[in-house]
Amino acid sequence: MTRDFIDINDFTILVEEATSDTLIVDTCHFDEPVVSVAFYGSGNVDLNVKYGERTKTYSHTKGLALSFYADSNVEFEHTVSAQRPLKCILIATALRNLENLPNEEGEIFTSLLNELVNPSDHYVEGPRFFMTPEMDRIVESVFDMKYHGKTKMMFFRSQMTVLLSHFFGQLASLQTEKINTTEREKLYRAKEILINNLDSPPSLSEISRQIGLNSYNLKKNFKELFGVPVFKYLQNERLKTAHKLISNHEATVQEAAWHVGYDSLSSFSNAFEKKFGYRPSQIK
Repeated sequence: MTRDFIDINDFTILVEEATSDTLIVDTCHFDEPVVSVAFYGSGNVDLNVKYGERTKTYSHTKGLALSFYADSNVEFEHTVSAQRPLKCILIATALRNLENLPNEEGEIFTSLLNELVNPSDHYVEGPRFFMTPEMDRIVESVFDMKYHGKTKMMFFRSQMTVLLSHFFGQLASLQTEKINTTEREKLYRAKEILINNLDSPPSLSEISRQIGLNSYNLKKNFKELFGVPVFKYLQNERLKTAHKLISNHEATVQEAAWHVGYDSLSSFSNAFEKKFGYRPSQIK
């Protein structure tokens, strides 16, 4: 378990990462009331939020951006296992700091996260959605970051600003779009199905059947919600997973290609180069 706390202006950034061969439970809480946005990386860890006699459960957290208000009575519980490691970035600010945030950021929080700025309970869930590809890349870059000292602070200052900007931009877009909450949840489920079946994904018609949404709306609204067509998203996830396997020396190029569902090594290498700008054999 590693926890890295970084204070930037009136924001506290928590970068948390944990892996375990056995099932472990990690808990934490805040010392004072905060408004926060959590961004979950590729670990797909389970989260339970406990307050009073109530528990809010989040499964399939990979790629989730979750906003919330919490005070000191709330306990956050991550269940970590070999299959579900923890990768989480948390950007938090105390309620008392909102008026002091630079560049009128406090006004953005108040206008777009009003239910969190004026909470009705110990824990209040705000808007949540799965990250856009741009947000996902920023989150992954944080966990791959190798900088130290002042360079590390400069990196975090820039990346957290960009990440929050993307979050609020996407939030504003979602609030004006025509996709209702029920349909959005079905599209989240479609995304989970793709993530869990990278090597052998179901057809569009099969995904439609599983989530209870016709193929036309699946194709149209998936792109509107996540920014890319269904199978372009699948390809991006395949290539990112393969990149990580090769970079971490967990698989050869051929093994990585097979792992994410490519039968042709040349097709895999060409798609890889088109996305990353270099061939998989060039990873050091």
